[in-house]
Amino acid sequence: MSRIGKKPVAIPSGVKVGVGDGSLSVEGPKGTLSMSVRPEVSVEVDADAKEVRCTISESDLKTREIRAYWGLTRALINNMVEGVTKGYEKSMEIVGVGWGAQVQGNQLKLQLGYAQPVMMDIPAGLNVTAEKQIVKITGADKQAVGQFAAAMRSKRKPEPYNGKGVKYADEVIRRKQGKQFGS
Repeated sequence: MSRIGKKPVAIPSGVKVGVGDGSLSVEGPKGTLSMSVRPEVSVEVDADAKEVRCTISESDLKTREIRAYWGLTRALINNMVEGVTKGYEKSMEIVGVGWGAQVQGNQLKLQLGYAQPVMMDIPAGLNVTAEKQIVKITGADKQAVGQFAAAMRSKRKPEPYNGKGVKYADEVIRRKQGKQFGS
């Protein structure tokens, strides 16, 4: 059985959770998020206990795939509740001489050593701030924050010889020694 799926998701004060026809919406101080719920998993909101419970039928407990959907649904709901209350943040670091980032309207302009700057559209619901070589991405949707950070990193991945590139702030780049002449 799913150990994650069995745990209820606590609803903090100021957060509204609504369950409709195969969909779930969570509204809080940081925004509104919604998702479609798999038909195998039933989601109920207990207003008295202020919690959300995910359940599957007794016959589906034997199916590994449905048990996985059970735990996944509960984890996604928990991420949505945490996102509309606290929000998510990723910090990116641009390492390279003369490299940097600027926010221009709803686009992020990256100077990454190419002949032309790289322009990235900032998705709705995300807030991006850039200070020279540090870029902070914040938002209520965990998936959108992580996806934008990964797309930004893919524009110029860090290389192991000089350490230049776009990396997560907490990422450690394993450095290589390179060639040695003479000896």
